[in-house]
Amino acid sequence: MAAVKVAVSAYGPTLDDPVDERFGRATYLVVVDTETFAAEPIDNRANCNALQGAGPGTAEAVARAGAAAVITGHLGPKAYDALALADIGGYRAAGGMQVREAVHAFAEGHLHPLSKDTSHAGLG
Repeated sequence: MAAVKVAVSAYGPTLDDPVDERFGRATYLVVVDTETFAAEPIDNRANCNALQGAGPGTAEAVARAGAAAVITGHLGPKAYDALALADIGGYRAAGGMQVREAVHAFAEGHLHPLSKDTSHAGLG
């Protein structure tokens, strides 16, 4: 797989932080280059605390960061649609994984794509 940038929903800003299963309401996104593992954190607290529109707002941040894919636990329908419009795929990471582990699993083709049917409403 060619190197790409992936955005991982996370509880903290580093590669060693756990993946947050929520997308739109994740505290941080960690944008990682799959080849170099250079990481750029995005503070997502503004979307995390939004009354509504957290998913689409977070999807916009991911698109601005130049990510080609998202690694998370769940995508709400609005977040899924916003990512699809930007041609950004979503991939499911198991709870408890660290950001670094999730990116390795993605790069090795071990993560399953999220579809609209496997995404969950109300979880971000």
